[in-house]
Amino acid sequence: MYPEPMSKSLEGKLVVAISSRALFDFEEENKVFEDSDDRAYMDLQLSRLDVPAKPGVAYPLVKKLLAFNTETDNRVAVVILSRNDPVSGLRVFRSAQEANLQLERGVFTRGRNPYPYLTSLGANLFLSAKEEDVRAALNAGFAAARVYPDSAVAADRHPDEIRIAFDGDAVLFSDEAERIYAARGLEAFQAHEIERAAIPLPPGPFKPLLEALKPLQAQPAGAPMRVRTALVTARSAPAHERAIRTLMAWNIQVDEAMFLGGLEKADFLREFEPDFFFDDQTGYCDTAARVGPTGHVVSGVKNEVGGPRPSDR
Repeated sequence: MYPEPMSKSLEGKLVVAISSRALFDFEEENKVFEDSDDRAYMDLQLSRLDVPAKPGVAYPLVKKLLAFNTETDNRVAVVILSRNDPVSGLRVFRSAQEANLQLERGVFTRGRNPYPYLTSLGANLFLSAKEEDVRAALNAGFAAARVYPDSAVAADRHPDEIRIAFDGDAVLFSDEAERIYAARGLEAFQAHEIERAAIPLPPGPFKPLLEALKPLQAQPAGAPMRVRTALVTARSAPAHERAIRTLMAWNIQVDEAMFLGGLEKADFLREFEPDFFFDDQTGYCDTAARVGPTGHVVSGVKNEVGGPRPSDR
């Protein structure tokens, strides 16, 4: 008889689930799929099985996250979670091996929304180029973002540090205050936040990700890889106080905080040089993508289907 296989667990690890198109540049192949069908896509991927795919928008982030793993201590798990068929998945793993990315796990659903498997994985983050999948993941309570595949990517900057930037309302925090602004304007928003300055905001979809990042942030000063985070928000004084107090109440620290009062975020992201930036507003995402890897968090009042679409604040 064969011995029982040892059970493995992802518990205690930072788990990132990522679509193949977010990790690798499959835009040409995707166009074939959109213009034809999945069979043509599969045939093209199979014909390119020995051609390593180029890095995609999330490649630098994944490569740096995996650098936290050592021979004796694996802190991060990256899992391919893709609508690809299993045959096309062969090229994903071949490309990962060629790039020296230590990927062991993948789930391929051939056209079906893969988000239900996030629960089994215990995923802390899901990145995909498909909005439908991202919406479903967010609705299920997972931190998720629609990546901009054409984002500017500079994989060689800050090789010893992961830099992640987050918007505040509807991303780190709930959209409670955002709804006040959308319905009643800036003056009412400011008054609402001043009145509740000492009351922590309800958590947004990315609060659990910040929690999961804390062990990586606690690395000693001489560690080969570090994490640096930034809050980049359109809030301004006096509404800044509630955001800061909320992070304090959560016992979560960010390294930098930018309260921009409606200034263009891309100008400040250009200086911070994030490996990824997450925002709920497409206006900010569109300009941020010209600076670096960007993900649209399809949550909150400004992303409700058929709901209000007020101008970006």
